[in-house]
Amino acid sequence: MNRRDFLSIAGALAAAPMPAAAALTAARADGAIKALILVDFNGGNDGLNTVIPIADERYRALRPTLHIPRDRALRLDDRTGLHPSLRPLMPAWNAGEWAIVQGVGYAQPSRSHYRSQQIWNTASDADDYRREGWLARSIALRMHTFGTAEAGPFPAGVDASQLHLPFDMRSFAASCEAAARAVHASRAQKGVTVIRLALNGFDTHEHQAARHASLLAQFADGIASLRETLTASGEWRRTLVMTRSEFGRSAHENDARGTDHGAGAPHFLLGGAVRGGLFGDAPKLDQLDADGGVPASVDFRRLCATVLDACWSVASAPVIGRSFEPLPFVRV
Repeated sequence: MNRRDFLSIAGALAAAPMPAAAALTAARADGAIKALILVDFNGGNDGLNTVIPIADERYRALRPTLHIPRDRALRLDDRTGLHPSLRPLMPAWNAGEWAIVQGVGYAQPSRSHYRSQQIWNTASDADDYRREGWLARSIALRMHTFGTAEAGPFPAGVDASQLHLPFDMRSFAASCEAAARAVHASRAQKGVTVIRLALNGFDTHEHQAARHASLLAQFADGIASLRETLTASGEWRRTLVMTRSEFGRSAHENDARGTDHGAGAPHFLLGGAVRGGLFGDAPKLDQLDADGGVPASVDFRRLCATVLDACWSVASAPVIGRSFEPLPFVRV
């Protein structure tokens, strides 16, 4: 993005009115978390090669060339391993600061990137079309966005002075460095700072192996560096990192040695206040949906409910439209 593009976007955002819900509700921080970092795996992350069912022979049968060999996976238990590119985050796992929620998604999943991202951003049912993001419906935010100008779950209009789009974004690691500075800068402020990071390229329809490994390595290196920086400053204990992706990918590989759009997938929560471990059900590869995706066992809105509870002590029902029980991965 060049400087002219940045100024054009910033000017448009500055002119936009603040939504009523955000304008009338003061930001508050009743929960344990003071900095929320959302990491978007744009394109649809392949969950089965990220959190690997190492004991399931069907996994290898469905992916004769793409499967991660058991001896290369980072073993979490007898049934579950991680992609080897995630090794830099193993200290967080060993410290009990990394929660992995398996089978996250929603009923009647859309295979459209745009529509599924819209559903995630608005926390709506698959057949419910909403315009406003779920965070915008609940609170006023100090928003920081790195690498993308899309509003996502945030308010559609924000003060341009609060929007940070680096002119030259060379790597995800740079995004994580700018995020660490934003967390540190907000230390003396009231309320919760919300930061959105984007990692693009997960739409791996062909030649997936090397590309997926590189993307996960960028994520792991960046978040490991973020954790190290914020641990040293004492701010990791009040920070929550949560991944998002519009859908998982097909359980079977295609003829181009890639995978197609799927359904449920695992997601990550990291932070000093996180209660680490595996949550949700392991993928049932003998019960795939009609399009070959892993069915969701955890509604993604339970993650939203957990965030609302941990950051603002806000119940999910008034924001999302019905109540969702928070997941027990944040220490009170």
